[in-house]
Amino acid sequence: MDAVQFIQDLTTKVTTIAWSLFILTWSIGWTLKGSPIPFAKLKRAGDSLIEDSIWASFWLAMGTTVFTLVSYVVRSVTG
Repeated sequence: MDAVQFIQDLTTKVTTIAWSLFILTWSIGWTLKGSPIPFAKLKRAGDSLIEDSIWASFWLAMGTTVFTLVSYVVRSVTG
């Protein structure tokens, strides 16, 4: 396995896992926020999870961009 293939495989795996966690956290946040349970702390926890998942998606996009850039540089260097 060459370096380019390794980086692409690693990028795909990390991105898949990260997006799965993002979707799970976002779903749990909206479920808690919209639940009919009259606990304000629970609804605030849902808000917090939604906010955290939005930040996570931003950093995930940034990380994916960096991985893509590294993959491009390695591909260019190795020919």
